[in-house]
Amino acid sequence: MRHTVYCVLCVLATLALGILAARYVTDSWLLAFFESLQTHISLFAIILALTAFFFKRHWYAILLTAAGTVLLVHSVLMLQEHAASSFVASAEASGGHFKLLSFNIEDSNFENGARIADLIVASKADVVEIFEAGPVFSAMDRITKIYPYRIGCGEMTTDCDSLLLSKRPFRTRLMRSLDSLWDNRFILATIDMDGQPVNFASIHLSKPYFDEFHQIELGLLASILNDAKEPLILAGDFNASVIAPDMRDFLAATALRHAFPEPATWPVAAGPYGISIDHVFARAPLRLISVKQIRDAMGSNHFGLMAEFSVPRHP
Repeated sequence: MRHTVYCVLCVLATLALGILAARYVTDSWLLAFFESLQTHISLFAIILALTAFFFKRHWYAILLTAAGTVLLVHSVLMLQEHAASSFVASAEASGGHFKLLSFNIEDSNFENGARIADLIVASKADVVEIFEAGPVFSAMDRITKIYPYRIGCGEMTTDCDSLLLSKRPFRTRLMRSLDSLWDNRFILATIDMDGQPVNFASIHLSKPYFDEFHQIELGLLASILNDAKEPLILAGDFNASVIAPDMRDFLAATALRHAFPEPATWPVAAGPYGISIDHVFARAPLRLISVKQIRDAMGSNHFGLMAEFSVPRHP
């Protein structure tokens, strides 16, 4: 019986580690879901291997534990690779401090639409980016009293998926699709933040296991953002962790940086032990000061994020 349990546990651990290790020899969208979970799956495999060793003292369980540890350590290193070096509690920049609210509220979450509208109105954020925004459309009159400038939900599009709200007028506005799968899920707006123009980008990507759409969208997004010359902050639902291969390529290509550690945003049931698939990225000279999870998901399957950032003032 002990030998049988040992074999079952080792097989499970081997399969888990084999799926993770495949990323180092091939680049396939079929592995995308597991790649974002490398930290969690590595820990799971290590626990399985150690449990197997308890049932039977054998070298193979030790080998699995070592392999899991290597994959775990590498996942943590990848999580830090594109973190902002200036991500500190007191930013060095002498410019003003501003807030950005980013939240995928889930398109079927109509019963909590009023509560989410309350959150938006009371947030004191300078810019708000909402995804799957349909549940707050009925409260738009109340929201626009605080945020009179918007893109989405009737402005530049007839649908109500991606929504960008601002207290300040837009200098430039762009809303477009990045592929044929979803319409109007990318927004780029330039806003004057006390004398310094800042580009605010909003993105809602397709799921990474929808063929190669996720990778294609990131490639197009990188090309657009690299043409944006002003300080840039990008937030949205990327449906992938920063350790996914196409996300790593995207961050390297755009010089965007993120907080470390990033707050977990999905699944809500996992709380702080979930993964970060919703992100706030910034490019120098703009500096991130803090990125925090909004602890009440308000019926959504994602946690929202509140980011504080500083914008340097030019003479």
